[in-house]
Amino acid sequence: MRRLSTRILAHQLVILALTGLIGFVLFAFAQRTELDRSYEQRALAIAKSTAADPQIQQAMEDGGGSDVVQTVAERIRRASGASYVVVLDLNGIRHSHPIPSLIGEPVAEPIVVKDGRPHVGADQGATGRSANGKAPLDGPSGALVGEVSVGIPEHDVLGELWRELPTFGLYAAIATAIGAAAAYLLARRLKRTTFGLELEEIAGLLQDREAMLHGIREGVVAFAPDGRITVVNDEARRLLGLGAALGSRLEEALPDGRLRRTLDGTLTGADLSVLTDDHCLVVNRMPVTLHGRELGAVVTVRDRTELIGLLRELDSVRGLTNALRAQQHEFTNRMHTLAGLLDIGEHESAYEYAIETARSGQALTEAVRRNIGHPLMVGLIVAKTTVAAERGVRIVLTDDSALGDDPPHLRRLLTIVGNLLDNAIDATAGAPSGDGGRRILLTLTEGDELIVVRVADNGPGIAPGTAQSIFEDGWSTRPERGTARRGLGLALVHRLVQGHGGSITVSEGPGAVFTVALPQRDTAPPAYGALFTTALSMEGDLR
Repeated sequence: MRRLSTRILAHQLVILALTGLIGFVLFAFAQRTELDRSYEQRALAIAKSTAADPQIQQAMEDGGGSDVVQTVAERIRRASGASYVVVLDLNGIRHSHPIPSLIGEPVAEPIVVKDGRPHVGADQGATGRSANGKAPLDGPSGALVGEVSVGIPEHDVLGELWRELPTFGLYAAIATAIGAAAAYLLARRLKRTTFGLELEEIAGLLQDREAMLHGIREGVVAFAPDGRITVVNDEARRLLGLGAALGSRLEEALPDGRLRRTLDGTLTGADLSVLTDDHCLVVNRMPVTLHGRELGAVVTVRDRTELIGLLRELDSVRGLTNALRAQQHEFTNRMHTLAGLLDIGEHESAYEYAIETARSGQALTEAVRRNIGHPLMVGLIVAKTTVAAERGVRIVLTDDSALGDDPPHLRRLLTIVGNLLDNAIDATAGAPSGDGGRRILLTLTEGDELIVVRVADNGPGIAPGTAQSIFEDGWSTRPERGTARRGLGLALVHRLVQGHGGSITVSEGPGAVFTVALPQRDTAPPAYGALFTTALSMEGDLR
């Protein structure tokens, strides 16, 4: 099997040889036509010169003098090298001819110069094929008296052509040699461009690439050095919504946001988490170099929606477990106290303690129920309050809170309140205890136009200049946990709020205050998807 460069060179040499041969033949025909035209004009010039001879003019006007005409015409023929110089009268009778026996004989063709103009062409006469020129012959009085026909033999034209063809052939050979050298250089360049791969190897790689790209479960996007998309498989189209993006730049295919900044390399790092409207993605970008040449970059996209949902559900179960553990710990302490009172015979005190304990267990739930109508939201707030108390943080539902029995956006509200309280608990639990202890204020109000959620804590707050960054996927000031990725809660809340036309703001500086406002009308209730498992798992457990 011949190498790619050899095959390219051989094919290009054949093409050059064929095109050179065709060009040579066409050029020969063109040159032959040009020589014919040149010799016809030369014959015409001899004919005009003969027609201007005074002796011939006088003899032809007198109607005779063939000997004079023959003598002068033959002299001109021999001097010019023409094959014949024939003088005709208006009746077509020859008065001169290289073959004397034809003098006085008529010609078969009509006299064409009766129109008073010269004529050129090819003539098949008695002396053979010639380039012919015919000029009108006027007498001394100016009247048309005949025609002068001059022919130059064709072998003169062919001889001239054969003398010129070697020069043309040399030019064609030089052009072919230059083309061959260019073909050789092109073949070498193509060989370097294909990294030494042969045609069969390139075809095999293409087949393997297509099978791999469209068979794997991960999305793959490749970028050229100029940033244009060169490869995108079916999974990447599905996850990223790229559509017909092949050949376009990333800014033409995706709006500005974390997803585009992750794909184009503005955001760096491994396993970057990106939330879209439908998926939770893990994105990795890797630059590609080969033999020291930068070939662009390859981005892999993995769909981790179900996994992240399960991890967040596990995280919520852990929170419920901590709440139950805190309640069990508190219950155990109370039982120990009650058993001690019974052991020392303080039965009356034990009875009063049991009554007081029962009432205090219901006090928190009743306090929340006075302002919150729906039991799922009540259960969520009570559970979060218990978990916070275990970590030394007190959650207070403000007195101006008011939420009805059937509020709109319930599923969204469960997710929003749960995530905001979790963030506030984590931030406040690790902060120094100030005046009044570690505290979180929760406000839920339902008005005619808006539902407002406000969560305020007395933790370290949000650093100046980061109020917008905290809502990006993966942004967090805390280390990763083993079960769930950090930085998704606020991003999820932000998408829920923005997707319904609401707003979310946060204060900067010590003591963060998150404020969410949702329109009353719920036009797009969310489905029970994996990204909402935190709230929904809480909902199921609280029933």
